[in-house]
Amino acid sequence: PAPGFSNVSYGTGNEVPYGYPQHAPGTSQGAAGAGSYGFQVGTMGVPAGLAVSPIQNQPIVKEGTIWMPIPPPLPNCPPGLEYLTQIDQILIHQQIELLEIFTGFETNNKYEIKNTLGQRVYFAAEDTDCCTRNCCGPSRPFTLRIIDNLGHEVITLQRPLRCSSCCFPCCLQELEVQAPPGTPVGYVVQNWHACLPKFTIQNEKRMDILKIIGPCIVCSCCEDINFEVKSVDETATVGRISKQWSGFLKEAFTDADNFGITFPMDLDVKMKAVMIGACFLIDFMFFEHAGDNKQQAGVWQ
Repeated sequence: PAPGFSNVSYGTGNEVPYGYPQHAPGTSQGAAGAGSYGFQVGTMGVPAGLAVSPIQNQPIVKEGTIWMPIPPPLPNCPPGLEYLTQIDQILIHQQIELLEIFTGFETNNKYEIKNTLGQRVYFAAEDTDCCTRNCCGPSRPFTLRIIDNLGHEVITLQRPLRCSSCCFPCCLQELEVQAPPGTPVGYVVQNWHACLPKFTIQNEKRMDILKIIGPCIVCSCCEDINFEVKSVDETATVGRISKQWSGFLKEAFTDADNFGITFPMDLDVKMKAVMIGACFLIDFMFFEHAGDNKQQAGVWQ
């Protein structure tokens, strides 16, 4: 199997198309329905031979927000990542901060992480001090904490202060993903390239698992911006991180962005968590406004 994939039927060269259906919690897609995708999907992505009962509990409603049902614990799965075994798509919505709109004062970013049924899977909040946010702008180091519907911090993202310019290849961006907090499960490392945004997804042993390649010009109007997730040799596309177009008003006056992430159902949950971390790093590097001039950090900035 390709690195990071649990299913032996997946191989390099089998491209996974986007937009394949996501099923409601408690259901699964058999091999017959997955044959056209180039890999087979097991029940909730659990190891072969392990029987897991369908989820019977209903979605949890807290303060008007519908949360995804709590899945049963799974062996060899970091606590809190069981949610990721059941989904192949993630939607990330950054919350609009009115203080930023009216004053330009940078506040901690907050995000809702949902499945395609609209149920909240996680909630993410940036944890940085005021001076760091307003002095370092999009290049700021940060700790981003991701919590589940029980209020437990299940994923921690840590970004050190690094350069984002390709003119300084020895000090490019990096993000560490911990699940649970304090236990590294993977890294997102920016690769040097003259004009393309390129990243490598690594596991906890610093072995290369996947590549991420963005467009030459990270700017568009009225359309999504796609970062392709590819195999290590860059011959097969296995997923996508998309910055979704939010409309003229929202794009012009706020830095609240919407993202979509697709990945194979049977991808290791740790690598799914690292892909979520990669999405947040991309958001800060390319789509986080820096003050009133809307300056963005990128390959050359």
